[in-house]
Order: sequence, then C-alpha cells, then structure tokens
Amino acid sequence: MTTNEVILVFCTFPDQDSARQVGTFMVETQLAACVNLIPGVESIYRWQGAVESAQEVQTVFKTTWDRLPTFEQTLLAHHPYDTPEIIAVRPEAVSERYSDWVKQSVIDE
Repeated sequence: MTTNEVILVFCTFPDQDSARQVGTFMVETQLAACVNLIPGVESIYRWQGAVESAQEVQTVFKTTWDRLPTFEQTLLAHHPYDTPEIIAVRPEAVSERYSDWVKQSVIDE
C-alpha cells in the first residue's frame, strides 16, 4: 500500500447528531475529505457478555493511508462510544480524479 493511497474508514455512531458533529469535525480539520452518514442501521452485537441490539448511524470516511494514525487517534478522542468501530479498508479501484480530490482535501502531516 502506498502511503498516500485513498482508504475508506467505517464507523458507527449512536445517533445522527453525534455522527454529524464528529464527521464535520474530521472534514473541517482535513483528516477526512468526506464522510457519508447512513442512518437507520440496525446493529446486533455482543457487548460485556450479552447480545445487544441498537439503531445506529453508519459512517464511511474517505481519507488516506498516511493520515490513518492521526485520524484514528482523533476519532477515538471525539467518539461517544468506549470502543468505537474503526475499520479501514483499501478500495480495489478509485478513479484518478476522485483520488486526486481526496488527497488534496486531506492535509499531510
């Protein structure tokens, strides 16, 4: 993986307001170029020994591989969950124009 490669980071939030607030902050601070908020996701998971269920907001952040450590640290500091989902994946293909835009929108360290 190249250091400036575009990646997607998936993260769930308990509600639209917290997803919007944190997502906006990550874009404003140029740790992410964009974030999609997908409301109405039902999550079923194991937490502290019990099976739980909750309505959540799924987010998809667009950032770069080299910004991931700072992105993750900042997201952890602002996220309302004790153990938020932070899953970074590399897309198989990204159009050159979109990739250029993401890289220009995310600041380098």
